[in-house]
Amino acid sequence: MLPPSLLRLIEELSKLPSVGKKSAKRLAFHLLNQPKAEALALAAAIEAATSRIGICPVCFGLCEGERCSLCSDPRRNREMLCVVEEGRNIFTIEQSNVYRGMYHVLGGSISPLSGVYPEDLRIGELERRIEEGEVKELILATNPTLEGEATAHYLTDLFARSGIKVSRIARGMPSGGDLEFADAATLARAFEGRQPLG
Repeated sequence: MLPPSLLRLIEELSKLPSVGKKSAKRLAFHLLNQPKAEALALAAAIEAATSRIGICPVCFGLCEGERCSLCSDPRRNREMLCVVEEGRNIFTIEQSNVYRGMYHVLGGSISPLSGVYPEDLRIGELERRIEEGEVKELILATNPTLEGEATAHYLTDLFARSGIKVSRIARGMPSGGDLEFADAATLARAFEGRQPLG
């Protein structure tokens, strides 16, 4: 019988994505076999991240401070706005070094079967940013899934009469894939080959 504190650690680790009970058990035993300082450093890093990292009030990406570093950077092209589903997608795109504009995080994608509708996403905030008049091109970088495509079509229809260019990253992304797992070269091709919509 495992000690209660070890059982709790295994249970918490098993809540992580792609970590089943067996993997959680291996991770827990690994942590217990490490020097105490290393395990405590991991715990401190988790505590610091959860208490210090928040949501940027401009792009809704992750930030540590009043605004994220991208929204605070005066060198970014404010006429281009890339729309992504999740904050982690920003970091994936930034690694490609092909995009120098601004971002907007929707907080998911339209999925009626999962109970997610346009009003559940940050589309109203996106409309307000467009109405401010600085944005000239809206680049839709939603995932190439059914939900991502539905979201892209919804946004294309929504901004069809806005006077701004609406484009979609090219099909360098595999259908059914996720931006998080795309390599830099694939993302670079996708951005360079984006096509106007509508």
